Amino acid sequence: MMVHRILLFFLFRVSFAASTEEAIGLLKWKATIENQNTSLFVSWTISVKNSSSHGEANPDACRGWYGVKCFNGRVNMLNINNAGVIGTLRDFPFSSLSYLEYVDLSINQLSGIIPAAIGKLTNLVYLDLGSNQFSGTIPPQIGSLTKLETLRIVNNHLHGSIPGELGNLQNLTRLALYDNQLTGSIPASFGNLRNLHILNIRANKLSGSIPKELAYLDNLVVMIMSKNEFSGHLPEKLCQGGKLENFTVSSNKLSGPIPRSFSKCSSFKRVRFDNNSFTGNLSEAFGIYTELQFIDLSDNDFHGELSSNWGKCMNLTNLQVARNNISGSIPPEIGNIKGLQGLDLSSNHLVGQIPMEFGKLTSLVNLFLQNNHISGNIPRELGSLTKLLSLDLSNNRLNGSIPTFIGDYMNMFLLNLSNNKFSQKIPKEIGRIVHLTALDLSHNLLDGEIPPQLASLLDLANLNLSHNSLSGRIPEEFESLTGLQDVVLSYNELEGPIPNNKAFTNASLEGNKGLCGNVTGFVQCKMPSSMMKKQSMAKGRKLILITLLPVLGALLLCAFVSILLMRVKRKRVLRDVDRGDDGLLSISMLEGKALYRDIINATEEFDATFCIGKGGHGSVYKANLPSLGNIAIKRLHSSFENSYHNSFMNEIRALIGIKHRNIVNLYGYCSNAQHSFLVYEYAERGSLSSILSNEVESRKLDWLKRVNIIKGVAFALSYMHHDCSPPIVHRDISSSNVLLDSKYEARVSDFGIAKILKPDSSNCTALAGTYGYVAPG
Repeated sequence: MMVHRILLFFLFRVSFAASTEEAIGLLKWKATIENQNTSLFVSWTISVKNSSSHGEANPDACRGWYGVKCFNGRVNMLNINNAGVIGTLRDFPFSSLSYLEYVDLSINQLSGIIPAAIGKLTNLVYLDLGSNQFSGTIPPQIGSLTKLETLRIVNNHLHGSIPGELGNLQNLTRLALYDNQLTGSIPASFGNLRNLHILNIRANKLSGSIPKELAYLDNLVVMIMSKNEFSGHLPEKLCQGGKLENFTVSSNKLSGPIPRSFSKCSSFKRVRFDNNSFTGNLSEAFGIYTELQFIDLSDNDFHGELSSNWGKCMNLTNLQVARNNISGSIPPEIGNIKGLQGLDLSSNHLVGQIPMEFGKLTSLVNLFLQNNHISGNIPRELGSLTKLLSLDLSNNRLNGSIPTFIGDYMNMFLLNLSNNKFSQKIPKEIGRIVHLTALDLSHNLLDGEIPPQLASLLDLANLNLSHNSLSGRIPEEFESLTGLQDVVLSYNELEGPIPNNKAFTNASLEGNKGLCGNVTGFVQCKMPSSMMKKQSMAKGRKLILITLLPVLGALLLCAFVSILLMRVKRKRVLRDVDRGDDGLLSISMLEGKALYRDIINATEEFDATFCIGKGGHGSVYKANLPSLGNIAIKRLHSSFENSYHNSFMNEIRALIGIKHRNIVNLYGYCSNAQHSFLVYEYAERGSLSSILSNEVESRKLDWLKRVNIIKGVAFALSYMHHDCSPPIVHRDISSSNVLLDSKYEARVSDFGIAKILKPDSSNCTALAGTYGYVAPG
């Protein structure tokens, strides 16, 4: 009995001393952190309260520390991600923390090298050092952490080769080293990682061939190697495990044929081979993929014909085979893919006609068939493709008239039918495509006059009608197209005055027979005698107006100045929104169309990888744009009903024009046949609700921060209620709708059920808001 007591006492003393060593080690590391005095680390101390009478530290001293968890008196978890830590790992107590199982230091400002001593954390299961400023190489000592299941060292400045020792981590399920500057080849030892599910090494400078040993990874689900310098052929049997869903090797220097085994990879969901030098017969390289959603084979050297099997990939949303050497006709079976949104077969050697079966592709948003040898008319069945945003059929051999149903493509912003053999008149119905920004009908056989209805295209920036047989005058209504930037009307039979529009001063107008106007290279227009008489009468009226207007203006100014000061801002906002409820709009400093394209590219067409949250009406995505940095995109579900659309427009009306430090900043919005989304500033820490429900994150939220958050929300509400004209009532203030930036500054968001009040009237509505957060009656 005495022996047992002595043993227990001994074990207690050992644990007691070990815990003290761990705590002292962490405190020494804290002392090297530049911003160690931040409130997050206030708890990192050994207080007298927690000390014994003999001055020995309590073995549980670390239990209440921020980001630290203990098990059996030993530190086994350290989670201080996204805490703004500025420092290095040079003095990190690796030797003292041998019981650590979980380490997350991601999204901080840690720099310097990753010390070799990290190899002493032999019990580690999870290690995340991502999104810091680490430099140097990956220490091979990480290969001794044989219990590791997740290793993430992404978005840093690491260089050098990937250590072959990482092949010792046979329990690894996730390995992510993307967005660094790593060089060299993939170690053949990676073939030992039999439990690996996710391998992501994109956006480095890796080279060499992809090792055949990767074919041994039977459990691999995601393999992303894009944006490197890999060369050579793809290994055979790379997907023999039957679980590979996402295979991305785009933007490398890979060549040779696609392995035949790939035709049987039935698990494929997302595949990207684009921007390489792959060769081979396309119809033989790929099979039937019932789960496939996205495939991009563009910018390679594939030949052969398009297989009818593509029409059996019923879940496909994007099929891109541009810039290859594909020949033959377009399989009509592609028309069976009801959910297809993007089809790009441009810059090949396709012949024949556009299949009338394409009329069944009612979800199609982008159709690119340019730079082929396609002939015949545009099938009338294509009139059902009313969700089209972009249609490019240029540089083909299409003929006949331009169909009038093109005017039904109300959401389109790009229409290019140039370099074909279209004849007859330009359909006036094109004037109904009010969001069109680029129209190119050049190098055809079009005749007749330019329809004045084209002046309805207020968003038009680029217009090219050159090299046709157009006659008559340029519509004077074109003077209202203030957004025009590039105009090409050369080599037609146009005559009469050139519109007084800035874009026409630099327009390409040569090769016409009788144009005149105040433009360099053209004669002044002769004024008819009747017009001179009218001009004389107009001068008389002008003299009377000059006398009366100052008096009338002064009276009007006195009468309405106060109203203008109160309402001009909000009324301008509402007028702008109403102008384009179902289209794209430039807001603040952003050009809507450019923003749309940047967002689609940055999120890879809203791939799940970029999703950071989901709600009842849609999902929120994070994207990084060169012009804005990180932004948040609130995308509504594609099947939202009218009530959701009203919510969408409410949020725009409520937020546009509002600038307040405690209200989320709206950059822009898009609402068209394919997408409806709002573009916001990105709040680094997410919602207050998510922080409060997270044990680690909630500890960072001390009382001072909480009081400041409450003040911020109060300031926002006060501004909306008293400083907006008309006032705005949010009606759904909850912790889910309060976002926090990196400094825990509050941002009120989600104005979906907001109400813009009518001044001087009663404002009563049905109950709205989140239950539990509705103000008492």
